[in-house]
Amino acid sequence: MERIYLDTSVFGGYFDKEFEKWTKILFNKILEGKYKILYSKLTDAELYSAPKKVKNLVLKIPENQIETVEIIEEVKELANKYISVNVVGKTSMTDCIHIALATIYDADIFVSWNFKHIVNIGKIRGYNSINYRLGHKILEIRTPREILNYEE
Repeated sequence: MERIYLDTSVFGGYFDKEFEKWTKILFNKILEGKYKILYSKLTDAELYSAPKKVKNLVLKIPENQIETVEIIEEVKELANKYISVNVVGKTSMTDCIHIALATIYDADIFVSWNFKHIVNIGKIRGYNSINYRLGHKILEIRTPREILNYEE
């Protein structure tokens, strides 16, 4: 079972007309047991102010398919490194923490609909150049559509 890290945009994408088709397919695959979700308190905090239907989406995922990951010092250091080399600006620290969590906890795929700060070739190369230089594996950063396109 692949371990995937979903950032907050994926939960919101479930109810967004532009992204719902692929997000709903992904969640169906999760509920079928195809993926294990890496879930952080950061995602939980970001979902706190989301509409109830978005928050309830997390509750549908079986507990045995969720692996909680913590923001340890190594995660903070890696996130700060992304900022210090200008992969993104300081205002994108939460995005960097999400990427660092997925990296440190060895996610198979990081899944997001955030095209501005995460899922674009320049940012992906930036994050992965730091990961590579620091001895981490290259992180697959994809949209739900990209990881499911070949199946559907």
